[in-house]
Amino acid sequence: MDDENPASAWAARFGYAGLLPQAVFLAMVLAGDGLRWVGQAGSFAYAALIFSFVGGLWWGQAMAAPTARASQFGLAVAPSLIGLACFMPWVWGLAWPAPYLAVLGALLALSPLIDRLAFDTVKQAAAWHRLRLRLSLGLGLMTVLIAIL
Repeated sequence: MDDENPASAWAARFGYAGLLPQAVFLAMVLAGDGLRWVGQAGSFAYAALIFSFVGGLWWGQAMAAPTARASQFGLAVAPSLIGLACFMPWVWGLAWPAPYLAVLGALLALSPLIDRLAFDTVKQAAAWHRLRLRLSLGLGLMTVLIAIL
């Protein structure tokens, strides 16, 4: 991110390290056999967890905004509710996890748009947006790929 800020370097390191679990799950799916389903299930859990984390990020941004709107808080809780809704078909014995992996992956990949459109009141550095975009696209695309495989 910002080479002059040590915290930014750590944010980038830990941020990119956060892509490793999904890469491991992708490798499990590619390995096939008994690992395929475990990789899909792990991938779903991780994608839903991170999407919920993104909602927490949005909540914090809304709380920090001097003129927060109700819609911002609604957007902030949506990822947790969407993750739960995508999990429930498994509980009911319906088709899972592939269709819902695709949904979560697409939403993760598109989530930086919400940063720009809904949380414009919070001024963020361009480097933060670049990192956020790379991490969201990386995780989102790996999740969609796992859904397709």
